[in-house]
Amino acid sequence: MRKTIVADKIRVGIVGATVTPGGSGWGANAHVPALQALPNYELKAVCTAHEETARASAEKFDADLAFHNISEMVTHPDVDLIAIVVRVPWHKDLVMAAINANKPVCCEWPLGAHLAEANEMAEAATAKAIPSLVGLQAQSDPAVMYARDLVAGGEIGDIVTVNLRVMVNAIPKRGDGRIWQGIRANGANPMTIPGGHAVDALCYIAGEFAELSARVMTRITMWKHETTGEDFPVDAPDTVTVAGVLKNGAEASYQVASVPYNASGTSMEIYGRKGTLRLTSNSVNIGPSRLFLATGTNEMTELTPPENYILIPKDMAAGPGRNVGQAYARFAQARDANKAGSPNFDDAVVRHTMIDAMERSHIEGKVIKLG
Repeated sequence: MRKTIVADKIRVGIVGATVTPGGSGWGANAHVPALQALPNYELKAVCTAHEETARASAEKFDADLAFHNISEMVTHPDVDLIAIVVRVPWHKDLVMAAINANKPVCCEWPLGAHLAEANEMAEAATAKAIPSLVGLQAQSDPAVMYARDLVAGGEIGDIVTVNLRVMVNAIPKRGDGRIWQGIRANGANPMTIPGGHAVDALCYIAGEFAELSARVMTRITMWKHETTGEDFPVDAPDTVTVAGVLKNGAEASYQVASVPYNASGTSMEIYGRKGTLRLTSNSVNIGPSRLFLATGTNEMTELTPPENYILIPKDMAAGPGRNVGQAYARFAQARDANKAGSPNFDDAVVRHTMIDAMERSHIEGKVIKLG
């Protein structure tokens, strides 16, 4: 039987929203504003590694409870949902603590440092019927949701070809809070984060890959530590090129690259037998994304997603919290309907499986078929 949240408001305990500088700030700058803006959520608790920062963070973010021990927060009766917004290598232990305490859990993307970790968490959540949410927020971007429905409704006809390009600016000088991302084994790099979010949006709109062939490269192999000035060798992949076929038979091409200067962001093109969709964004998981449609030989026209795709308060400030808020809102809708939310940990495994296939294709030099 699925574990349910019975409070009128979903009371969230978050790990990774801290006043301490140096990290990505995603918890403080995206999750906290999202939770504070949504009427059916309450940021109830904050957990950090140290008692003093926990108290300072709880005070800053107006949370009632402060913890520096995850076991205490996940078992507290006034916390309904655990949000994990920390470095990827720390995800599994924290997620499993929530699952073992029978608490619904939201974990940022990537779910795990690799496919095996993601599988372990998803299987544990399924075994205990724990509701889960993974931070693939691009699925909740209004333009992405609208594009998915346009394709499903036959607006552009059967898909012939899709093309996705993701160009992000390299960050070759980093401090302790982010330099760990240069290590491949840690699982947080251009292939998994900007690339993972963007290709997840593509698959959400146009369908999953049936097979693919990939090159996975590291083109910028040295960073600088911004404090010590020391060289930091990098083996995390920063350039990926994929050719494949979707399950619906459409041909697909995809490239993600971390470039020194003037990155152009994300551009997705979906060509159907009746028309064309194009979606552009600086970052599709952060948004906002712009959506364009043309049918037949008509010129491309920009579309505005109808209001029913906007699930957050209209006056919510622009920024990374908006799509995170959209994702939390969808999770609450699923809860109210007593349904499994999406994207959940099983959806994360699908994306991790695709990324693992890219790695294997490059190493083995062959086409990888996906289930």
